[in-house]
Amino acid sequence: MTYELGQGTGPLKGVKVVEIAGIGPGPHACMILADLGADVIRIDRPGGGMFGSGEHDVLTRSRPSIALDLKKPEAVATVLDLVESADVLIEGMRPGVTERLGLGPDDCWGRNPRLVYGRMTGWGQDGPWSQAAGHDMNYIAITGALHGLGQDRSRPHFPGNLVGDFGGGSTYLVIGVLAALLEAKTSGQGQVVDAAIVDGTAHLNAMATTLTTLGVASDRRASGLLDGGTPYYDIYETADGQHMSVGALEPQFYDELVRRLEIDLPDRNDLSNLGAIREALAARFKEKTQAEWSEVFDGTDACVAAIIPLSAAPAHPHLAARGTFVESAGITQPAPAPRFSRTVSTITMPPGGAGAHTREALTAWGVADVDALIESGAAVQKGDS
Repeated sequence: MTYELGQGTGPLKGVKVVEIAGIGPGPHACMILADLGADVIRIDRPGGGMFGSGEHDVLTRSRPSIALDLKKPEAVATVLDLVESADVLIEGMRPGVTERLGLGPDDCWGRNPRLVYGRMTGWGQDGPWSQAAGHDMNYIAITGALHGLGQDRSRPHFPGNLVGDFGGGSTYLVIGVLAALLEAKTSGQGQVVDAAIVDGTAHLNAMATTLTTLGVASDRRASGLLDGGTPYYDIYETADGQHMSVGALEPQFYDELVRRLEIDLPDRNDLSNLGAIREALAARFKEKTQAEWSEVFDGTDACVAAIIPLSAAPAHPHLAARGTFVESAGITQPAPAPRFSRTVSTITMPPGGAGAHTREALTAWGVADVDALIESGAAVQKGDS
């Protein structure tokens, strides 16, 4: 498809973002901004990133990819040309790298003082570990989040890279960027948004601090209100080896759970009964298949739902009715979120791979003599021989 500025339909239509491509939370943040209507131009390395051609990388949807060799002065100058008309720049390199390239905050503010400069890292821009490598599980490990995850008291279990990279990372980067954009409208000045996964994860985990303070959570796994320490907030196996999630915390929901299960249980307020209640629930759930229990609890207030794989999620009746997943360019993927009543967000273009839109996107952003950049090797157009 032909790329043009202003194709976005969401509430950020008209906001222009320069993305210096990274992996994980940075691309996810820029996907969110693009889904919300911003014009995001993605600067990839020639040759692409961790997913090869990138044509199936959903995190790169809704924005064009240009390939620039940032070791060449002409490529750096091109980024600064893009910055001049942009509202936001997002990068996810180690602290100090963009400064050495000539693309640090001061370099960019020299061309555009209103620019919001978003930085996505694991450890943050300062601190003794700021220059060290790390991944999601390392970041959530030192914030206290990983220690309490899972119901296995002998060891913690990590939930993929959801909590750190995307929960404490990209989510907080987007929050910071949007807040800084609002402030820049008043002050006329940009600023750095230092989005560190360790900071965001600690903030994300604030409720755990409350529960610990109240004495309903501890450093021991499977001992609290929300970590499997109570039998009415746990996971149970069904007759066919599948599982159901049970979250009947409140008394009225618990009563509905018991009624739907058609069993008698001892008083749950007597803590000495919790073991017996767990055993009874486990035995009862083993008497029917997941499909059978799903029918029993469908649409009720018992707070019970089947645990299904991602491949089955788009077909779940509730998600299908809401259109939580959509098909775009042959890929079934999450729809833009959240939803807006008037400025509806849409997926404007599929992933195209590194350099798929170099010529047309740079031209649309007003960069002069794009062909000369390509001929010099500073820019690469995918498909050119």
